[in-house]
Amino acid sequence: MPQNISSKKVRLNVQIPFELKDKLIWASGVEGKKMSVLVRESIEQELRRIQNRVFEEKMKGAYLDLAQENLEISSDFEYSDAENL
Repeated sequence: MPQNISSKKVRLNVQIPFELKDKLIWASGVEGKKMSVLVRESIEQELRRIQNRVFEEKMKGAYLDLAQENLEISSDFEYSDAENL
Protein backbone atom coordinates (compact mmCIF):
# COMPACT_ATOMS: atom_id res chain seq x y z
CA MET A 1 0.00 0.00 0.00
CA PRO A 2 2.10 2.93 -1.27
CA GLN A 3 1.92 6.19 0.59
CA ASN A 4 2.33 9.36 -1.39
CA ILE A 5 4.54 11.72 0.54
CA SER A 6 2.83 14.69 -1.07
CA SER A 7 0.16 15.19 -3.69
CA LYS A 8 2.38 17.82 -5.32
CA LYS A 9 4.96 16.39 -7.64
CA VAL A 10 8.40 17.77 -8.30
CA ARG A 11 10.92 16.85 -10.93
CA LEU A 12 14.22 15.46 -9.72
CA ASN A 13 17.14 14.83 -12.03
CA VAL A 14 19.29 11.91 -10.96
CA GLN A 15 22.27 10.35 -12.68
CA ILE A 16 22.48 6.57 -12.60
CA PRO A 17 24.85 4.10 -14.25
CA PHE A 18 23.84 2.93 -17.71
CA GLU A 19 23.53 -0.67 -16.47
CA LEU A 20 21.09 0.41 -13.79
CA LYS A 21 18.94 2.13 -16.41
CA ASP A 22 18.84 -1.12 -18.41
CA LYS A 23 17.71 -3.01 -15.29
CA LEU A 24 15.11 -0.34 -14.62
CA ILE A 25 13.75 -0.64 -18.16
CA TRP A 26 13.59 -4.43 -17.75
CA ALA A 27 11.86 -4.21 -14.35
CA SER A 28 9.43 -1.66 -15.72
CA GLY A 29 8.37 -4.12 -18.40
CA VAL A 30 8.11 -7.02 -15.96
CA GLU A 31 6.06 -5.02 -13.45
CA GLY A 32 4.00 -3.20 -16.06
CA LYS A 33 4.79 0.14 -14.45
CA LYS A 34 6.41 3.32 -15.66
CA MET A 35 10.05 3.71 -14.71
CA SER A 36 9.21 6.83 -12.71
CA VAL A 37 6.72 4.83 -10.63
CA LEU A 38 9.32 2.14 -9.90
CA VAL A 39 11.87 4.77 -8.92
CA ARG A 40 9.38 6.59 -6.68
CA GLU A 41 8.28 3.35 -5.01
CA SER A 42 11.91 2.33 -4.47
CA ILE A 43 12.72 5.69 -2.89
CA GLU A 44 9.65 5.47 -0.64
CA GLN A 45 10.59 1.93 0.40
CA GLU A 46 14.17 2.91 1.21
CA LEU A 47 13.06 5.98 3.16
CA ARG A 48 10.66 3.80 5.20
CA ARG A 49 13.51 1.35 5.87
CA ILE A 50 15.75 4.17 7.09
CA GLN A 51 12.95 5.66 9.18
CA ASN A 52 12.26 2.27 10.78
CA ARG A 53 15.96 1.73 11.52
CA VAL A 54 16.25 5.13 13.20
CA PHE A 55 13.09 4.44 15.22
CA GLU A 56 14.41 1.03 16.30
CA GLU A 57 17.74 2.56 17.34
CA LYS A 58 15.94 5.18 19.43
CA MET A 59 13.74 2.53 21.03
CA LYS A 60 16.76 0.34 21.77
CA GLY A 61 18.46 3.28 23.44
CA ALA A 62 15.37 4.05 25.49
CA TYR A 63 15.00 0.41 26.57
CA LEU A 64 18.68 0.22 27.55
CA ASP A 65 18.34 3.42 29.58
CA LEU A 66 15.23 2.04 31.26
CA ALA A 67 16.97 -1.27 31.95
CA GLN A 68 19.83 0.57 33.65
CA GLU A 69 17.36 2.58 35.71
CA ASN A 70 15.53 -0.62 36.72
CA LEU A 71 18.81 -2.20 37.84
CA GLU A 72 19.59 0.85 39.95
CA ILE A 73 16.13 0.79 41.55
CA SER A 74 16.30 -2.93 42.25
CA SER A 75 19.73 -2.53 43.88
CA ASP A 76 18.11 -0.09 46.32
CA PHE A 77 15.93 -2.96 47.58
CA GLU A 78 18.70 -5.57 47.68
CA TYR A 79 19.15 -5.40 51.45
CA SER A 80 15.48 -5.04 52.29
CA ASP A 81 14.79 -8.35 50.55
CA ALA A 82 17.37 -10.02 52.80
CA GLU A 83 15.53 -8.73 55.90
CA ASN A 84 12.59 -11.04 55.15
CA LEU A 85 14.71 -14.17 55.39
